[in-house]
Amino acid sequence: MNFEKFEKDIEVTFKNKELLKRAFTHRSYVNEHGGSYWDHNERLEFLGDAVLELATSNFLYEKFPKEKEGVLTSYRSALVNTGTISSVAQKLGMNDFLLLSRGEAKDEGRARQFILADVFEAVIGAIYLDQGYEVAEKFIKNNIFPLVEDVVKNKSWQDSKSFFQEKAQEVFNITPNYEVLEESGPDHDKRFKVGVFVGEEKIAEGEGVSKQEAEQNAAMEGLKAKNWA
Repeated sequence: MNFEKFEKDIEVTFKNKELLKRAFTHRSYVNEHGGSYWDHNERLEFLGDAVLELATSNFLYEKFPKEKEGVLTSYRSALVNTGTISSVAQKLGMNDFLLLSRGEAKDEGRARQFILADVFEAVIGAIYLDQGYEVAEKFIKNNIFPLVEDVVKNKSWQDSKSFFQEKAQEVFNITPNYEVLEESGPDHDKRFKVGVFVGEEKIAEGEGVSKQEAEQNAAMEGLKAKNWA
């Protein structure tokens, strides 16, 4: 895999090309083609997640000096959640460079969204190790920080569960409830599918790497389904 085009697109030329390759290497690819735990991107993802959170937190702290901690936390969650960063990863063409098993390569549904989000964080981790914090922060600045205006304008930072509950009680006088519909993946990489119900009616479904994230996504889809967004 030649990553030269990707490096040009993100304006980062890696000293250690193997780091960049590892950032795009999914565990399934290693399992299918041979290799060890150290050859896939999960450790880089762990590191990149921390760098992303720090850079975004610092940006929001400086941009909104009058906002309270709770609002800043909500802004950050909207900027770095799976949906947002996987969408950015797609725009950057990361999908074209993924190293996946044949089985994973065929699945281009919700599972691909999670994979792209993980790769985006892994790339940040790789940039940090190869180029240092400032270059990693610049990458985040170019691709994540510009989204904050839409986040604030569209109020996508608001807690979807709280808003959905407020609307359900207002319209139906019923408190919604959430039910886990499906769990998949190994213990270290669980995925949850959750349904949001108003009474007996299932309004929408959402997925996430935790029950809480899946519930938030279900509530978000429920708001869209009811035209309450």
